Amino acid sequence: MDKVLRKATTDDSLLLYAELAPAGVRAAQRRLKTGELKRIALGVLSSRPQDEWPALIARERIRVLAALFPKSVIAYRSAFQGGTPSDGVMYLTYSNPRKVQLPGLSVQLLKGPGPQQGDMPMMGRELYFPSPARLLLENLTISRGAVHKSVGRAAVEQRLIDMCEARGEEALGVLRDDARTLAPRLGLEREFTVLDGIIGAVLGSHKLEMSTFSGKAMVAAIAYDANRLALFEALAAQLRSVPLRQAPVVVKNEPARVHFAFLESYFSNFIEGTEFDIQEARGFVLEGKPITERPKDSHDIMGVFRQALNPGWANQTLASGEPVLNQVRARHADQMKERPEVGPGEFKTLANRAGNTEFVAPRLVRGTLVEGSKLLPTVAPGIARALMAMFLVSEIHPFTDGNGRLARLVMNAELSVVNSCRIIVPTLFREEYLDCLRVLTREGNPKPFLDAMQKIHAWTAAFDYGDLDKVIADMKACNAFEKSRTFHELLFPPGQ
Repeated sequence: MDKVLRKATTDDSLLLYAELAPAGVRAAQRRLKTGELKRIALGVLSSRPQDEWPALIARERIRVLAALFPKSVIAYRSAFQGGTPSDGVMYLTYSNPRKVQLPGLSVQLLKGPGPQQGDMPMMGRELYFPSPARLLLENLTISRGAVHKSVGRAAVEQRLIDMCEARGEEALGVLRDDARTLAPRLGLEREFTVLDGIIGAVLGSHKLEMSTFSGKAMVAAIAYDANRLALFEALAAQLRSVPLRQAPVVVKNEPARVHFAFLESYFSNFIEGTEFDIQEARGFVLEGKPITERPKDSHDIMGVFRQALNPGWANQTLASGEPVLNQVRARHADQMKERPEVGPGEFKTLANRAGNTEFVAPRLVRGTLVEGSKLLPTVAPGIARALMAMFLVSEIHPFTDGNGRLARLVMNAELSVVNSCRIIVPTLFREEYLDCLRVLTREGNPKPFLDAMQKIHAWTAAFDYGDLDKVIADMKACNAFEKSRTFHELLFPPGQ
């Protein structure tokens, strides 16, 4: 350690010989003899009363462990828990095995290799946190006795599933390669065989008896995402127990139906970043003007418009069980038929995400759709089932592109079939709509989602769609086309 860093400190609440220059150590020893300092452990002194030592050790744990056991590596349960004690015990791999008792903390030293490639120093000191590969290999070791140093297979399995969902399948591939290289150096070849098998099962490359509920779901006949299914079940329970307001149909004739379908498509695409001036979109959707610029974006609007208007699509409720697979593929194939590059009607083969949200892994799409759709008949027809269907498709994100638009189409079909008003999500409501979906996804809290969708349902039903020029003007007056919630508020038309 650099001599500059070894100078005596003016803070004598905790003095560590390992951090002091020789002169500082001698000075501390003199103060120890006079009683000015007390010994906590060999090489660890303090001026504080003894009853404060446990809190002091807890606060300065990394400093103390690095000083007492240089080049040790946090191990087993302690590493699995992020570097914290497990039931008051801190596990470290070190050159000499033994147990050391500090105030408020037991340190269990286990003989093992020192820092390896990928192990990282903590706070720049000679105490290391293990690489993910080392951490998981060590926690697959067999523990004997009343106290288990390792967390065991089930916990490692769940950690791997969580990693896959958070970072994608590629992260597990990298982890496996690292563990394969590291295992012989650690003498953990048996543990690597177990780890390799679990990763293979999570990735679907081979079959293995799994220990956790999530793991069993992954290796089911049709593998599914158990965490997503639990989220769907929680939403279904809420929808079954909370009465929701439902707006009646407001479109009474064919012109109004056409106008509504156009606005539904226009705004649904705007949410996804397909931005057109409303009159420009009106020209190629309703007036047959040639699509000369941005043909792909234009066809996206046409695809949603076609399904919002055609009764066969507009009233097609989402099926339950395996029939849902062919149904959503057919709907997506029609919706995106002018976009061959996104694989119309073909389930995704690569993981997709939005921000920090990783959607259902490609190999779990079919099973999660099948199992999730089985909840639909348990939810009342109308707005409740509409929101269930929409969230199901949105959360799984089964296709490469077009998932948000598809989710809103299946939502509105559930409303049309019970003669309720379909839902338009205007531009100004976009962020609120997406925010409440994020809260449901990340926190499992459905209330903001249910409140927001009931509000926008009532808003949609507050307009007269018989005259397109008038409804566009009315929506503009209500700030529907604005983007900033900071400067604008979504208003209801006068008298509503």
